Amino acid sequence: MIKVEVKNRLNEIKGAMGLSDAIFGVPISIPVIHEVVTMQQASMRQGTAQTKTKGLVRGGGKKPWAQKGTGRARAGSRRSPIWKGGGTIFGPISRAYGYSIPKKKARLALFMVLSSKVKEGKLVVLEDLVLREVKTRSMVHLLTKLQLEGRILILVMQKTDELDRVSRNLPMVDLLEIRRLNLYDLICSDTVLTTQRDLERLEEVWRESA
Repeated sequence: MIKVEVKNRLNEIKGAMGLSDAIFGVPISIPVIHEVVTMQQASMRQGTAQTKTKGLVRGGGKKPWAQKGTGRARAGSRRSPIWKGGGTIFGPISRAYGYSIPKKKARLALFMVLSSKVKEGKLVVLEDLVLREVKTRSMVHLLTKLQLEGRILILVMQKTDELDRVSRNLPMVDLLEIRRLNLYDLICSDTVLTTQRDLERLEEVWRESA
């Protein structure tokens, strides 16, 4: 069983907790992680860019001039792509870029990154996340004490107004509920910060699907 240190808010080690090998001891496969991240990024694309084809441009119902006898090239509509103000050929059209992959593969990739965080010492577990006062400086003080740098993902079972208020003005801190945990947010973070209780709950949530 894998073990991780449990610290207090002063960065002092107060104990250790065991972690499930099925979730935090999974061998890492870069191709699997890449596939799931690519899927998530594709799902986030808006796909709203759109140009007008010949059939969408307004006007042009009447033939500009007679087919023969004018000496000019044949023309059937002012909406033709070769005319100024006409339609666009092969331009972008609105579409959904998202696609799906097997749920088991997505879960596996999530466990791989969680395992990587534990292996690299990037999973910080606290006894609790109770701050002295509900101010941003309290969170800054805590992160400084813990010597955390880079992008920090705080995982909680349920968001509270207090935690939201102290973290929302910190651009490098993300507050996320366990039920919304996803690979993209996890892989974009340098460090994951949570409490022993929340980590136990995370294991309960994912144990049945591991």
